[in-house]
Formats: sequence, C-alpha cells, structure tokens
Amino acid sequence: MTNTRAKLTSSELASIWSGYMNDSMSKCVLHYFLKHVEDEEIRSVAQFTYNLSTKHIEKLTTIFRDEGIPIPTGFTKEHDLNLNAPRLYTDMFMLNYINHMAKVGLLAYSSFISMSARKDIRAYFMEGLQETSDLYDNSSEALLSKGLFVRAPYIAYPTTTDFVDSRKYFNGFPSLGKQRSLNTIEISHLFMNTQTNVIGTKLALSFAQTSPNEQVQNWMFRGADIAKKHVQIFTKALINNDIQPPASSDVSISNSTTPPFSDKLSLFHMSLLSSAGTGNYATAAAASQRNDLMINYERLSLEIARFAKDGADIMVQNGWLEQPPGTVDKRRLTKRKDTE
Repeated sequence: MTNTRAKLTSSELASIWSGYMNDSMSKCVLHYFLKHVEDEEIRSVAQFTYNLSTKHIEKLTTIFRDEGIPIPTGFTKEHDLNLNAPRLYTDMFMLNYINHMAKVGLLAYSSFISMSARKDIRAYFMEGLQETSDLYDNSSEALLSKGLFVRAPYIAYPTTTDFVDSRKYFNGFPSLGKQRSLNTIEISHLFMNTQTNVIGTKLALSFAQTSPNEQVQNWMFRGADIAKKHVQIFTKALINNDIQPPASSDVSISNSTTPPFSDKLSLFHMSLLSSAGTGNYATAAAASQRNDLMINYERLSLEIARFAKDGADIMVQNGWLEQPPGTVDKRRLTKRKDTE
C-alpha cells in the first residue's frame, strides 16, 4: 500500500504564497539596511533577520517545486532593489522597523498555522513563529539597551477588583452623560495603533520622497496624512484621560531622493501594512468597551480600506500586482472552449 501525501488546501496554498511574497520583500529591504547600517548591535539584528528571510525563501521554493506549483515572482535584488542608492534611514529607524515587522510576522505566522492541516506545512510555520519570536525578543533587547524601546503608558496599580454595574460603562460620548476613563485594554490598543501609524507615516514619506512616479508620490503622501490623522485621534483619546502617549524623537529619514526600492515593492509594502492595520483596528474595536472607541476604529478602518483599494488600482495600472493562486472560472473556460 502506498502512502500518498495530501495535496495542499487552498488556505495552505494562500499561506505559503503570502509567506513567499512577504519574505522576498523583506529580503530586499534588509539587504539595503545591511549596506548602510553602522551600529554593530543593530547590524547583528538586521543580519539575523536577513538570514531568516533567505532561509524561508529557500524552504518555500522547495515546497512549491515539490508540489509542481509555479514559484511566485515576488521581489528580487535585480528588479526591486538599488544598492547604490544613498542612505535613506537612520540606524535607529532600521531597528524600530525590524521590531515592528516582527510583530506583524507574529500575527501572520499564528494565522498561517491555524489555517494549515498538513503536518509539514504546520511544522514550517511553527518554526517560523518561533524564529519570529526570537527576532522580536532580540530586537526588543537591542531597543532597550539603547534606551529606544517606547513603553506603553503606566497607570497606578488597582487596589480592588470590580464588576460593571451599569450600561453607562460603555458610554464614551460626553454629550450622552459622564465619559468613563479608559481601561488598560483600551489603552493598550490605542498605544499600539499609535506606534504602528508612526512607523507607517515615516515609511510612506520615505517612499514618496524617493519615488519618480507622481501618482505614487501622491498616494504615499495621502497615506502619510491618514496615518498622522489617526495618530492624532488615538493620542487625543489618551491625553483626554490624562495619559501622556510616549513617542520616539528619532527623525529617521535622510534627504535622499534616490529610490532604493522599486515602486512595485513600495506599494506592496504599504498595502501589507494597511492590511495589518485593518486587522489591528478590528481587534481593537472588538476588545474596546467604550462605544466612541469602537466607532472610531470602524470608521478609520473604512478610510484605510479606501486607501488600500486606490493603491491596488495603481498597481494594476502599472502591471505590478501579482495574483495569488485562484480557482478556474468555469464559465470563462467554457466560452473559450466554444471559440476554439
């Protein structure tokens, strides 16, 4: 009796395709970082991250070949990276960027694991989750050692436990009555979404500054403006509760206008961050119990979705949007057969 390995499910195929696209992009970005990073501790973290992306691409390539599935085009040094471009980011930004992308990776890998049935695919993503956990730990230690780790706000320790005794607990609109103070879960999400938008603002500005395409520049500036507006909304909610939101003072971006990355890579990167942001907002809306916060997250998610849709349109117009694997359109297949 012969043991036949089960074919990949649609969710497993989606996961390995997404993993390949993300790692091929990351490898280009990290290669550029390694060309310019000066701090040896940060270089060590960047090299570790680059090695992970390289290893992941090799393993995923083997899976695609073993399954007889075309390998995605993704992003390459030859077509999407200009190592001759001058330095665009400070060392401190590179470290913060790696730490942030490790958080994105943790969410992605946990999702990929939950969508995978085949043991070898689960094993690959479980190993990736552990490696990304190590990366987050290493980059966090480096940030802490340099005094750059931006901590969430502190509050006084509670002295008793309590239960919600009124629907007024959910009210966040002053016009409808007394607005209760934020709880720690709400503070956590406001802080995290502030930090992710700060990173998004700087990346969008750097991509706009270096892109030769006016349409891409305008879209990136729009993204930066959206991210800055969201930061203001989240920080206002914290400040109104007498909580000072911590922030980094690093300028992060040089005055170089030479593009280190292709517009195709830059738009994909911003689309990836937009998707992650939408997921973060959905989680925050579900976890927050004050209705003003829920409504804010929902309306801001719609703004991100519109921004991402316009970015996808630009990618389609320029032939930059690579299609994920999909099903065959039976009606179109039938019509094509009839014309042969």
